[in-house]
This record gives sequence, structure tokens and C-alpha cells, in this order.
Amino acid sequence: MMVRNKRVLYIVLLAILTVVMAGCGSTASSKAKMVQGKVNVVTSFYPLYEFTRNIGGEYVNAINLVPAGVEPHDWSPKSRDIKNMTQAQVFVYQGAGFEGWVQDFLGSLSADSTLKVVEASKGADLIKTTENKEEYDPHAWLSPLNAVKMANNIKMALIEADPAHKDVFEQNYTEYAAKLTDLDARYKKEIALTSKKEIAVSHHAFAYLCRDYGLTQMSIMGLSPDAEPTAQDLKKMNEFLKEHGLKYIFFEELVSDKLAKTLAKDAKVDTMVLNPIEGLTDEQMKAGKDYISIMDENLKNLVIALQ
Repeated sequence: MMVRNKRVLYIVLLAILTVVMAGCGSTASSKAKMVQGKVNVVTSFYPLYEFTRNIGGEYVNAINLVPAGVEPHDWSPKSRDIKNMTQAQVFVYQGAGFEGWVQDFLGSLSADSTLKVVEASKGADLIKTTENKEEYDPHAWLSPLNAVKMANNIKMALIEADPAHKDVFEQNYTEYAAKLTDLDARYKKEIALTSKKEIAVSHHAFAYLCRDYGLTQMSIMGLSPDAEPTAQDLKKMNEFLKEHGLKYIFFEELVSDKLAKTLAKDAKVDTMVLNPIEGLTDEQMKAGKDYISIMDENLKNLVIALQ
């Protein structure tokens, strides 16, 4: 009987420990809390969090779902994340097929839910994919002018949620939109001066940059950064590098750079970062980097590669 009681006690303690450990998970919103007196906004990934934070200022409590250093394409929310979303006043997601889990979440909301849902990419100038012309490339935030439209969608939701601070949200949006417009002007000016107009990338995420600034991308992988390239894909990349005399293959920080570096070694070229800004690393957060500063780093690297 004593042995049985000890076993029961052990199982109970193990269950408690499991729950405690689950509560210490690494999801970005697991430690986040709703704040009374502010508009609580949950965003699906980093750029939307950044836009919300700049527009909302002191009157908004923004919670980013995807943890630092995690690639968001295949991320899905845990129970604590879903709780945060249902308790918030506003939920912002990218749309255009970027977050595969969103439709299930929206379908689970009760009929009397007051959650304001913002599809940030709605109204942005989207590009249809070459793989399926009924689908869109979701990486619209990499166009600063699209970012202006996405920020406006967020602003309108904040005004609806908190009309008393409409003037503040309007002013914050105007100031941030001006910064994005200036960013676009820097890209146009500096890329126009480069001699090359082709880039080799690991992830097919830069269609908007290419469209806006007259570039052409060749990617190792497709729209998903963990897609497996075929031998034919690698052959085409080698041919593209040689044909255009390229000296760099761009890779991104949240996905393994092993394949890009292997291909670069075989092709006798170097690698360099081109960040799709799907999330920040812990180091970038600690350094105070943000969407605009990383877009400027991207511009600097593009100018080097395009000379």
C-alpha cells in the first residue's frame, strides 16, 4: 500500500512539474500579460508588432506571438498564445497565406467575440506567385510602400478600438509613414546607381524588393525557407551566378545557412545576409535594431553585391 501511495505521489508531482515546465516555454506571448487601460494588441509576427508599437505608442500594449530567433513560416500558437489572442482587443495577422493557422483560430471564435481582426496585407499591392497564380507572395512588408499601407490598416483598427486617442494614432502613423517613405527613397536612389540588377538568394522572399527597385532574384528554395531544392534548382543557381558574374549568395539569419554556404563554396563566391525581417534574433533585440534599421542594413549589403 505504501509503495502504491508513493507511486501515486510521484505521478502527481511529475504532472505538476510538466505543467510548470510547459508554462516556462519559449513562446513570445507566454510571459506577456494584458494591461488594463491600454489597447491590447496581439500580432502574429515581428513586422506587424513593430508597426503596431510605433503607431500605438504609450496607449497600446503590443504582444508579439513568435519568439525571438524563431522562423515564423511553420510556427503555430500554443494554448497560452490562443488565450492572449482571445483576451486582446485587436489581433493583427499578415494574411496572403503567410500564417497557416489563422483561419482555424478565427473559425474558433465565438459569435459574440468583440476581437477586432486586422488582415494587415489587405489593400497592399500584392504579387501573385509563379507556382500558383491564384495565390499571393505574402512577404509584402519588404516593400516600404506596402508597409505604409499595412501600417494604415493597423492605425484604423487602433482608432476603432480606442477612438479617444485617434489624434495620437493619426500623428504617430503620419510620422512613421514618413520614415517608411524616406526608406523607399533611399532604396530607389542607391540601387539606381548600381551596375548589376540580379541577386542570388537562399529564400524566395524578395519579390517585392525586386519589383519596387528593378531587381531580379534567383532563389535556392521557394517561398518557404525550408523547402528542399532539387539538383536542377542547384544547377540553375550555378548557371545564374556565372551568367551575371555575381560574387555573393544571400542567406538569412533565422534559417540554417549550410546549403547557401556549400553552394557558394562550389561556385567560388561569398555569402552575405539579406534579412527578410520575419523576426529578430535576441542579439538584434538587445542592440535596439528594428524594421527600418535592418532594411537599411539590407540596402547596404545589396549595394555591395550589385557593384
